[in-house]
Amino acid sequence: MRNVEQVSSVKSELLDIFMSMEVAEHQQRQKSAAVRNLRARRGIELHNEFKQLEQDLAELDTDDDLIQ
Repeated sequence: MRNVEQVSSVKSELLDIFMSMEVAEHQQRQKSAAVRNLRARRGIELHNEFKQLEQDLAELDTDDDLIQ
């Protein structure tokens, strides 16, 4: 009976270790995904800012042409 208790204890410890490893891996995947999403969002925002700046500059050129 003692061996059964030891085996059960070892199984329980191994399961706990495995589950904690799975949780850590899941958290790391979530963190990596959040970083990727943030980079993508910043890239899109930067792209939109450049487009807006180009439009603003084009409008200024048009206004300058009208003044002259």
